[in-house]
Amino acid sequence: MKKPIYLDYNATTPHDPEVIYAMIPYLETHFGNPSSSHHYGLVTKEAIENARIQVASLLNCLPEEIIFTSGGTESNNHAIKGITYSNLSKGNHIITSQIEHPSVLEVCKYLENNGFEVTYIPVDESGLVNPYHIERAITDKTILISIMHANNEVGTIEPIEEIAEIAIRYGIFLHTDAAQSVGKIPVDVKTLKVDLLTVAGHKLYAPKGVGALYAKKGIELTKFIHGAGQERGLRAGTENVIEIVGLGKACEIAKRDLEKNYLHMLNTRELLYNGIKERIKGVRLNGHLEKRLPNTLSLSFKGISAHAFISKIKDYLAVSVGSACHSDHERVSPVLQAMGVPFEWAKGTIRFSTGKMTTEEEIKYAIEKISEVLG
Repeated sequence: MKKPIYLDYNATTPHDPEVIYAMIPYLETHFGNPSSSHHYGLVTKEAIENARIQVASLLNCLPEEIIFTSGGTESNNHAIKGITYSNLSKGNHIITSQIEHPSVLEVCKYLENNGFEVTYIPVDESGLVNPYHIERAITDKTILISIMHANNEVGTIEPIEEIAEIAIRYGIFLHTDAAQSVGKIPVDVKTLKVDLLTVAGHKLYAPKGVGALYAKKGIELTKFIHGAGQERGLRAGTENVIEIVGLGKACEIAKRDLEKNYLHMLNTRELLYNGIKERIKGVRLNGHLEKRLPNTLSLSFKGISAHAFISKIKDYLAVSVGSACHSDHERVSPVLQAMGVPFEWAKGTIRFSTGKMTTEEEIKYAIEKISEVLG
């Protein structure tokens, strides 16, 4: 095997061949501006609206509740800033967790410097947020709760439905960052009862640079980009037609193949985990045993340096040191710190994440190489 085996699907996914095929006409033929009223513009406008229907179908919402963005980071920014600034008259308090993605935490820090108050809820040793702690943190100034659907580093799936019941009871908006969960597990906005939800294209086999924000009908958001009237007037700028088409197709495929892909990712993840456990002593699993994404395997190896491991394995495997957003840092992941993982374990943490394209042959090869380096 000449190229390293790719086991970093939580960082990004390859393009699905069906997605590439769907985008080709918009590279080669259909170049019109969707705001133009002639034939060329109408063709691309129709493609965008079809993609909106495809995304909405996966999330079980109305097409008009989908706003296309440049990715998960923008969706998180728009959700949090859009709700808080449009509801300043109701309060200035936000509740989030200590293990959110930086595109949530950094927005909260920015808002703290601009007159808002933020409560960062701790998690238990498995990475779970306790809804009781969220309810206790609510004040008469709380306007938004933002808790991720599934953690990008350890895969723990948060109790969003329980949190939603609390948010509804107190009349508070609820946002969830579902970048890691969409396409891996069922994500139904009506079941989750969220007001806002983030989608990132490159986590579900669509291109980088495109995403979506679900905003429940009737919710008012402040404008994110000023200009012409694209995306309900909230996000100005000529639409990224090619990638929006790709995202729409990826969502259609995700809905069609959800159960098949879930079982495949779960099988390859467990094959990898069991193979490593059988050959290597001193392995710790991070994340919830059951409430976890089917593809995510965060393992700590006691007494080793994750970066030293990566340097030895990089020609054979592509994996991540904790979260990809922290992969160039020597410090222990804030997520592992929040979970209370001891330093001697945390510093040797590797995140393996499988995908629908991962084969059993690749997993067996990975086990052998990991055994050679750590055995």
